[in-house]
Amino acid sequence: MRDLIEEVFAAVFRPEGMEDQARLSEAALAEPGARLAFTTDSFVVTPLEFPGGDIGKIAVCGTVNDLVVGGARPLWLSAAFIIEEGCEIALLRRIAQSMQAEAAKAGVRIVTGDTKVVERGKGDGVFVTTAGVGVIPAGCDIGAHRIRPGDVVIVNGPLGNHGAAILAARGDLALTVTVPSDCAGLGHLMAAVLDAAPSMAAARDATRGGIASALNELAGAAGVGVMIEEEALPLHPEVRGLCEILGLDPLYLANEGTLVAFVPEAEAEAALAAMRACPEGEGATIIGRASAAHPGRVAMRTLFGGTRIVDMLVGEQLPRIC
Repeated sequence: MRDLIEEVFAAVFRPEGMEDQARLSEAALAEPGARLAFTTDSFVVTPLEFPGGDIGKIAVCGTVNDLVVGGARPLWLSAAFIIEEGCEIALLRRIAQSMQAEAAKAGVRIVTGDTKVVERGKGDGVFVTTAGVGVIPAGCDIGAHRIRPGDVVIVNGPLGNHGAAILAARGDLALTVTVPSDCAGLGHLMAAVLDAAPSMAAARDATRGGIASALNELAGAAGVGVMIEEEALPLHPEVRGLCEILGLDPLYLANEGTLVAFVPEAEAEAALAAMRACPEGEGATIIGRASAAHPGRVAMRTLFGGTRIVDMLVGEQLPRIC
């Protein structure tokens, strides 16, 4: 076990010392009004490697993204691994290296963690649990409580790419989809949007449950309605076709690099331009608005001119996806 920890994980993450705790300091925490942001998540995706990413990349990006959508600057991550007996060491090395690469991109450090091995058949290769800590600077207040009727809803790019990539990678349906997962860290994108649109009301990382669940969570917390336009939804043709063949709704397909932002109308064009200037936001578009009508509910104006309710996802369209 010690060899596993030192040769596979510590050799890549390079923590400062091998104590039972990480000892952390950061000047930004001493600034008056600064607050800590803290989040945790577990990842159980299958397959462990897929077009556009792997479980390690998702683990870092997902945790970083949960911090940045609240206006925090991510600083530190922890990572715990549940490894099934028989898992290849080469695979573990690739996962660790992927995590370190994404952490470096996001400007965070993986500072502590844990490793457990379970008997063959008691796991599914590798499970990863991460926690993240960041600092929210003084004066930054982003949350659903700030959403107001008339705010514009912007997404940074195509929807459902992760769900489609995972479904194709499993090979159960003999489908060929060349769209990779959208797995990406959103820290640089979020910072650019905040610079361009400092009055941004709220943002959310649309992962499990897709864009529909993220919008419902925000609408419910804010007590406003949301109306989206079907014709404005950015969908890759292959994702649209896959959903039509299988009877899936792309609004509920998982994403791993999709930012949903509520921005005052006066700053919407500036936010769009800032997103489109970033690699993760080249496909940014306005998909709807907050409304005083039907508070707490999300509706969509369809291509046929009608309106339908977009509810929370019940159950899962695809299990073990992130």
